[in-house]
Amino acid sequence: MGDLGLDTAVDGAAGHYTATLSPDWEAWGPVGGYLAALAVRAAREHGELPRVASATCQFLSVAEFGPVELSAETLRSGRRAESIQVRMTQRGKPILAALVWLTADGLHAGVQHDAARMPVIPPPEGLRSWDDLTVQLPSVWKSVEGRPVVWHEHWRQRPLGAPVWQGWFRFRPACTDPAADAARQLILLDLLPYQALLAAHRDELLAPNLDLSVQFHRAGPVDEWLFAEASCDIVESGLVGFRSRVWTRDGRLLASGSGQLLCSPMPAGPTGGRST
Repeated sequence: MGDLGLDTAVDGAAGHYTATLSPDWEAWGPVGGYLAALAVRAAREHGELPRVASATCQFLSVAEFGPVELSAETLRSGRRAESIQVRMTQRGKPILAALVWLTADGLHAGVQHDAARMPVIPPPEGLRSWDDLTVQLPSVWKSVEGRPVVWHEHWRQRPLGAPVWQGWFRFRPACTDPAADAARQLILLDLLPYQALLAAHRDELLAPNLDLSVQFHRAGPVDEWLFAEASCDIVESGLVGFRSRVWTRDGRLLASGSGQLLCSPMPAGPTGGRST
Protein backbone atom coordinates (compact mmCIF):
# COMPACT_ATOMS: atom_id res chain seq x y z
CA MET A 1 0.00 0.00 0.00
CA GLY A 2 1.09 3.57 -0.59
CA ASP A 3 2.20 6.26 1.83
CA LEU A 4 0.51 9.44 0.62
CA GLY A 5 2.91 11.81 2.35
CA LEU A 6 5.94 10.16 0.78
CA ASP A 7 4.36 9.36 -2.58
CA THR A 8 3.40 13.00 -3.26
CA ALA A 9 6.80 14.44 -2.32
CA VAL A 10 8.63 16.53 -4.93
CA ASP A 11 12.34 17.39 -5.12
CA GLY A 12 13.93 20.48 -6.62
CA ALA A 13 13.84 24.25 -6.47
CA ALA A 14 13.38 27.45 -8.50
CA GLY A 15 10.45 26.13 -10.53
CA HIS A 16 11.97 22.79 -11.56
CA TYR A 17 10.95 19.67 -9.67
CA THR A 18 10.98 15.89 -10.00
CA ALA A 19 8.83 13.15 -8.49
CA THR A 20 8.35 9.41 -8.88
CA LEU A 21 4.88 8.03 -9.60
CA SER A 22 4.09 5.10 -7.29
CA PRO A 23 2.09 2.09 -8.61
CA ASP A 24 0.20 2.07 -5.29
CA TRP A 25 -2.05 4.80 -6.79
CA GLU A 26 -3.12 2.86 -9.88
CA ALA A 27 -6.44 2.58 -11.70
CA TRP A 28 -5.90 2.34 -15.48
CA GLY A 29 -2.62 4.13 -14.74
CA PRO A 30 -1.88 6.75 -12.06
CA VAL A 31 -5.19 8.18 -10.83
CA GLY A 32 -5.86 11.80 -11.73
CA GLY A 33 -6.20 12.97 -8.14
CA TYR A 34 -2.73 11.62 -7.39
CA LEU A 35 -1.25 13.55 -10.32
CA ALA A 36 -3.14 16.67 -9.20
CA ALA A 37 -1.74 16.23 -5.69
CA LEU A 38 1.81 16.26 -7.07
CA ALA A 39 1.03 19.45 -9.01
CA VAL A 40 -0.28 21.12 -5.85
CA ARG A 41 2.83 20.06 -3.91
CA ALA A 42 5.02 21.57 -6.63
CA ALA A 43 2.98 24.78 -6.55
CA ARG A 44 3.39 25.02 -2.79
CA GLU A 45 7.13 24.44 -3.06
CA HIS A 46 7.41 27.18 -5.68
CA GLY A 47 4.98 29.72 -4.22
CA GLU A 48 5.38 32.10 -1.30
CA LEU A 49 1.92 31.78 0.29
CA PRO A 50 0.90 28.81 2.48
CA ARG A 51 -2.75 28.01 1.81
CA VAL A 52 -4.09 26.14 -1.24
CA ALA A 53 -7.34 27.84 -2.29
CA SER A 54 -8.11 26.08 -5.57
CA ALA A 55 -6.64 23.84 -8.25
CA THR A 56 -7.76 23.23 -11.82
CA CYS A 57 -6.11 20.33 -13.66
CA GLN A 58 -6.33 18.99 -17.19
CA PHE A 59 -5.14 15.42 -17.70
CA LEU A 60 -3.34 15.30 -21.04
CA SER A 61 -1.86 11.79 -21.23
CA VAL A 62 -1.74 8.58 -19.23
CA ALA A 63 1.55 8.48 -17.35
CA GLU A 64 3.72 5.47 -16.61
CA PHE A 65 4.84 4.64 -13.11
CA GLY A 66 8.26 6.18 -12.73
CA PRO A 67 9.99 9.57 -12.77
CA VAL A 68 8.20 12.73 -13.93
CA GLU A 69 9.28 16.34 -14.26
CA LEU A 70 7.26 19.31 -13.01
CA SER A 71 7.77 22.94 -13.94
CA ALA A 72 6.15 25.74 -11.92
CA GLU A 73 5.72 29.36 -12.98
CA THR A 74 4.24 32.25 -11.03
CA LEU A 75 1.58 33.98 -13.13
CA ARG A 76 0.54 36.52 -10.52
CA SER A 77 1.96 37.33 -7.11
CA GLY A 78 0.53 39.52 -4.35
CA ARG A 79 0.36 39.76 -0.58
CA ARG A 80 -3.03 38.01 -0.42
CA ALA A 81 -2.99 35.59 -3.36
CA GLU A 82 -0.73 34.15 -6.03
CA SER A 83 -1.38 32.06 -9.11
CA ILE A 84 0.99 29.22 -10.01
CA GLN A 85 0.99 27.30 -13.30
CA VAL A 86 2.33 23.73 -13.11
CA ARG A 87 3.14 21.41 -15.99
CA MET A 88 4.00 17.73 -15.62
CA THR A 89 5.92 15.85 -18.32
CA GLN A 90 7.43 12.39 -18.65
CA ARG A 91 10.30 11.97 -21.11
CA GLY A 92 9.03 15.05 -22.91
CA LYS A 93 5.39 13.89 -23.13
CA PRO A 94 2.82 16.26 -21.55
CA ILE A 95 0.95 14.55 -18.70
CA LEU A 96 -0.87 17.34 -16.84
CA ALA A 97 -1.40 21.10 -16.87
CA ALA A 98 -2.62 22.81 -13.71
CA LEU A 99 -3.42 26.23 -12.32
CA VAL A 100 -3.20 26.59 -8.54
CA TRP A 101 -4.25 29.56 -6.42
CA LEU A 102 -2.41 30.03 -3.12
CA THR A 103 -3.53 32.51 -0.51
CA ALA A 104 -2.19 33.98 2.73
CA ASP A 105 -3.34 32.87 6.15
CA GLY A 106 -5.39 35.23 8.29
CA LEU A 107 -7.37 36.87 5.49
CA HIS A 108 -10.36 39.08 6.39
CA ALA A 109 -12.91 36.99 8.32
CA GLY A 110 -15.44 39.69 9.16
CA VAL A 111 -17.95 38.35 6.59
CA GLN A 112 -18.57 34.63 6.75
CA HIS A 113 -21.27 31.97 6.77
CA ASP A 114 -21.58 28.22 6.31
CA ALA A 115 -24.79 26.92 4.75
CA ALA A 116 -23.32 23.53 3.66
CA ARG A 117 -25.04 20.53 5.23
CA MET A 118 -23.58 17.05 5.17
CA PRO A 119 -26.03 14.21 4.44
CA VAL A 120 -27.23 12.23 7.45
CA ILE A 121 -25.40 8.91 7.16
CA PRO A 122 -24.10 6.21 9.54
CA PRO A 123 -20.61 6.61 11.01
CA PRO A 124 -17.79 4.56 9.46
CA GLU A 125 -17.74 2.13 12.39
CA GLY A 126 -21.23 0.96 11.41
CA LEU A 127 -20.43 0.21 7.75
CA ARG A 128 -18.63 -2.62 5.96
CA SER A 129 -15.34 -2.14 4.16
CA TRP A 130 -14.64 -2.72 0.49
CA ASP A 131 -11.96 -5.10 1.73
CA ASP A 132 -14.80 -7.61 2.16
CA LEU A 133 -15.75 -7.52 -1.53
CA THR A 134 -14.71 -10.47 -3.68
CA VAL A 135 -14.19 -8.49 -6.92
CA GLN A 136 -10.69 -7.50 -7.95
CA LEU A 137 -9.93 -3.85 -7.15
CA PRO A 138 -7.16 -1.61 -8.50
CA SER A 139 -4.10 -0.92 -6.37
CA VAL A 140 -5.39 2.47 -5.22
CA TRP A 141 -8.05 0.78 -3.08
CA LYS A 142 -5.32 -1.02 -1.11
CA SER A 143 -4.03 2.41 -0.09
CA VAL A 144 -7.50 3.84 0.63
CA GLU A 145 -10.04 1.96 2.72
CA GLY A 146 -13.59 2.65 1.59
CA ARG A 147 -16.80 2.00 3.51
CA PRO A 148 -19.74 2.76 1.19
CA VAL A 149 -23.08 3.89 2.57
CA VAL A 150 -24.87 1.50 0.17
CA TRP A 151 -23.43 -2.01 0.29
CA HIS A 152 -23.74 -4.59 -2.50
CA GLU A 153 -22.66 -8.08 -1.46
CA HIS A 154 -22.64 -9.23 -5.09
CA TRP A 155 -21.28 -6.33 -7.13
CA ARG A 156 -21.99 -7.88 -10.54
CA GLN A 157 -25.66 -8.27 -9.66
CA ARG A 158 -26.04 -4.88 -7.96
CA PRO A 159 -29.36 -3.07 -8.43
CA LEU A 160 -29.08 0.15 -10.41
CA GLY A 161 -30.16 3.46 -8.95
CA ALA A 162 -29.36 7.15 -8.91
CA PRO A 163 -25.88 8.20 -10.17
CA VAL A 164 -24.67 8.97 -6.63
CA TRP A 165 -21.94 7.47 -4.45
CA GLN A 166 -21.28 8.12 -0.77
CA GLY A 167 -18.88 6.62 1.71
CA TRP A 168 -16.28 7.02 4.43
CA PHE A 169 -12.61 6.79 3.53
CA ARG A 170 -9.26 6.67 5.28
CA PHE A 171 -5.76 6.34 3.92
CA ARG A 172 -3.43 3.46 4.77
CA PRO A 173 -1.13 4.10 6.48
CA ALA A 174 -3.04 6.84 8.31
CA CYS A 175 -2.28 10.21 6.73
CA THR A 176 -3.16 13.27 8.79
CA ASP A 177 -0.02 15.26 7.90
CA PRO A 178 -1.12 18.83 7.03
CA ALA A 179 1.35 18.79 4.10
CA ALA A 180 -0.69 15.99 2.50
CA ASP A 181 -4.10 17.39 3.45
CA ALA A 182 -4.95 18.61 -0.07
CA ALA A 183 -3.70 15.33 -1.53
CA ARG A 184 -6.23 13.27 0.46
CA GLN A 185 -9.07 15.45 -0.73
CA LEU A 186 -7.93 15.53 -4.37
CA ILE A 187 -7.73 11.76 -4.61
CA LEU A 188 -11.26 11.28 -3.24
CA LEU A 189 -12.76 14.09 -5.33
CA ASP A 190 -11.24 12.45 -8.42
CA LEU A 191 -12.07 8.80 -7.68
CA LEU A 192 -15.68 8.95 -6.50
CA PRO A 193 -17.36 10.23 -9.71
CA TYR A 194 -16.62 6.96 -11.49
CA GLN A 195 -18.30 5.06 -8.66
CA ALA A 196 -21.33 7.34 -9.03
CA LEU A 197 -21.45 6.49 -12.74
CA LEU A 198 -21.40 2.75 -12.00
CA ALA A 199 -24.25 3.15 -9.51
CA ALA A 200 -26.56 3.92 -12.45
CA HIS A 201 -25.10 1.79 -15.28
CA ARG A 202 -24.30 -1.89 -15.47
CA ASP A 203 -22.19 -1.64 -18.64
CA GLU A 204 -18.45 -2.07 -18.13
CA LEU A 205 -17.20 1.44 -18.78
CA LEU A 206 -13.88 3.15 -19.27
CA ALA A 207 -14.22 6.71 -17.99
CA PRO A 208 -10.96 8.59 -17.35
CA ASN A 209 -11.09 12.15 -16.10
CA LEU A 210 -10.54 14.91 -18.63
CA ASP A 211 -10.23 17.52 -15.92
CA LEU A 212 -10.76 18.25 -12.25
CA SER A 213 -11.48 21.62 -10.66
CA VAL A 214 -11.35 21.84 -6.85
CA GLN A 215 -12.05 24.57 -4.31
CA PHE A 216 -10.52 24.05 -0.85
CA HIS A 217 -12.73 25.67 1.79
CA ARG A 218 -10.85 25.01 5.04
CA ALA A 219 -8.02 23.03 6.56
CA GLY A 220 -8.54 19.33 7.10
CA PRO A 221 -9.14 17.53 10.41
CA VAL A 222 -6.90 15.45 12.62
CA ASP A 223 -9.38 12.56 12.34
CA GLU A 224 -8.30 10.01 9.72
CA TRP A 225 -11.85 9.40 8.41
CA LEU A 226 -13.30 11.60 5.66
CA PHE A 227 -16.80 11.41 4.20
CA ALA A 228 -16.92 11.84 0.41
CA GLU A 229 -19.77 11.90 -2.09
CA ALA A 230 -20.13 12.31 -5.83
CA SER A 231 -22.95 12.61 -8.36
CA CYS A 232 -23.04 12.42 -12.15
CA ASP A 233 -26.04 14.55 -13.05
CA ILE A 234 -25.47 14.65 -16.83
CA VAL A 235 -24.22 11.84 -19.10
CA GLU A 236 -24.50 12.57 -22.80
CA SER A 237 -22.44 12.23 -25.99
CA GLY A 238 -19.69 10.35 -24.18
CA LEU A 239 -19.20 13.04 -21.51
CA VAL A 240 -19.99 12.58 -17.82
CA GLY A 241 -20.41 15.79 -15.85
CA PHE A 242 -19.76 15.30 -12.16
CA ARG A 243 -19.71 17.06 -8.80
CA SER A 244 -17.94 15.76 -5.70
CA ARG A 245 -17.47 16.90 -2.11
CA VAL A 246 -15.38 15.92 0.93
CA TRP A 247 -16.50 16.45 4.54
CA THR A 248 -15.08 16.06 8.04
CA ARG A 249 -16.55 13.61 10.52
CA ASP A 250 -18.23 16.50 12.36
CA GLY A 251 -19.99 17.74 9.21
CA ARG A 252 -17.78 20.55 7.92
CA LEU A 253 -17.33 20.84 4.15
CA LEU A 254 -13.62 20.63 3.29
CA ALA A 255 -13.55 20.80 -0.50
CA SER A 256 -15.79 20.78 -3.58
CA GLY A 257 -14.90 19.39 -7.00
CA SER A 258 -16.31 19.20 -10.51
CA GLY A 259 -15.22 18.04 -13.93
CA GLN A 260 -15.87 15.74 -16.87
CA LEU A 261 -15.21 12.06 -17.53
CA LEU A 262 -14.69 10.79 -21.09
CA CYS A 263 -16.84 7.66 -21.27
CA SER A 264 -16.49 4.64 -23.59
CA PRO A 265 -17.07 0.86 -23.41
CA MET A 266 -14.40 -1.10 -21.53
CA PRO A 267 -12.09 -2.81 -24.05
CA ALA A 268 -11.96 -6.58 -23.95
CA GLY A 269 -8.91 -8.02 -22.21
CA PRO A 270 -7.55 -9.30 -18.92
CA THR A 271 -8.42 -6.03 -17.10
CA GLY A 272 -11.86 -5.66 -18.66
CA GLY A 273 -14.74 -5.48 -16.20
CA ARG A 274 -12.63 -4.35 -13.30
CA SER A 275 -14.30 -1.90 -10.94
CA THR A 276 -12.66 1.08 -9.26
